[in-house]
Amino acid sequence: MDGPHESHTRHSRRSFLRAATLGSTVGLTGCVGRLADVGGWDPEAAHGTPTGPGAADRTPVDTEAFTTFRGNLQRHGYYPEVTVPTNVRTAWRIPGINVGDHTAAKASAVRDREGNYIIPGDSGEVHSFTVDGKVNWVASTYPSGRGIHGTPTIANGLVYIGAYDGALYAFDVGDGSLVWRTQLGGSIGSSPAYHDGVVYIAVEHPDPEGSMAGCDALTGEVVWTDERPTDHPHSILAIDRDAGRLTVGSNDGNLYGWSYPALEHVWTFETARPIKGPIATFDGGAFFGSWDHSIYRVNLETGEEEWSFETEGMVMGGASIDPETGMVYIGGHDGKLRALDAATGEEQWQFATEGLIVGCPALTREHVLVGSYDTNCYAIRRDDGESVWRVSADGWVSSVPHVDDDGIVFTSRATDDTSGKAIRLVEMV
Repeated sequence: MDGPHESHTRHSRRSFLRAATLGSTVGLTGCVGRLADVGGWDPEAAHGTPTGPGAADRTPVDTEAFTTFRGNLQRHGYYPEVTVPTNVRTAWRIPGINVGDHTAAKASAVRDREGNYIIPGDSGEVHSFTVDGKVNWVASTYPSGRGIHGTPTIANGLVYIGAYDGALYAFDVGDGSLVWRTQLGGSIGSSPAYHDGVVYIAVEHPDPEGSMAGCDALTGEVVWTDERPTDHPHSILAIDRDAGRLTVGSNDGNLYGWSYPALEHVWTFETARPIKGPIATFDGGAFFGSWDHSIYRVNLETGEEEWSFETEGMVMGGASIDPETGMVYIGGHDGKLRALDAATGEEQWQFATEGLIVGCPALTREHVLVGSYDTNCYAIRRDDGESVWRVSADGWVSSVPHVDDDGIVFTSRATDDTSGKAIRLVEMV
């Protein structure tokens, strides 16, 4: 899979990586949850019709997710109790996680209640690994050209994830078996949100159009849709319960706002180009970047701009927010990570990498972790924006680094010479 095979063309090399990855996965007998082995699987099921056994017996449902993209529904990406090591070493590198060449941000790792890492990839598979990097199970989505780019949400003992086959899935977190699958559209590149028994996600349609959907968390039944977002909404939604808003961006350049939990559309904010990245909310504002080279704060109540900051390139990644200090951290295609005052948009510092930043940073009290297309994952001091260390992944790093007391886990994109990896860093002692 990562051997010395030479590439004749980009297509043939990536085909080899995909075939090798699938071959190695099939060899993991006794621990793999495969769709072909699950009763009720029907790839031709009508849109909005759930397939699979469901989980109606798992009651009462959780009110909030155990874990979700960037830690909470506001998508802060802030982990104040974690300390980033001053020096790190690589504990493991697992190949075959990502095998495609799509440039969108790759999926990020989350952890379940047992401490296992749940890591999807653009191979279309979801992996469960122990902290030592051993495979617990592998679950597959229906074959598609781009697999999975979203990050899972875990609630009710289920792993919720969307895939580029246009379906939302629920896998059992213990063994990876399919619990339900609901076809929602042409593709899903976004990450789900969960609250009070409903899974919400942005959906892309081939026209190009788009929609928002909410599915019953135990059965997969569609309970809410809204077709306002158009032109492939790839953005990741945020729910701010204090402000009573659900917000998401779209490739049509608009930020959409709904009341929450009533889910009535209340406003639309226009930018000049696509909003591809996640939305983050804090202190009555929505924070996000646009391909029009700008970072925005928009009032959640009114949908009006409160400030904007012009960068030197498109902004595809999302903002991380420290709600204690009121600081926002966000990167862009100009390769720079910026620290901005959430109230005013004033820049405190910037850190330049040698490649595009298309993913989101992760925050601790003292550090920012971020990946770059220069193949490195960086640890940066928050007080002055200086680098502490960087580790090369031998591939573009666009996932959000997952950080906790057991180390830092991130994934890389495949290259012509090697598949994309899951990498765990730990303190060097």
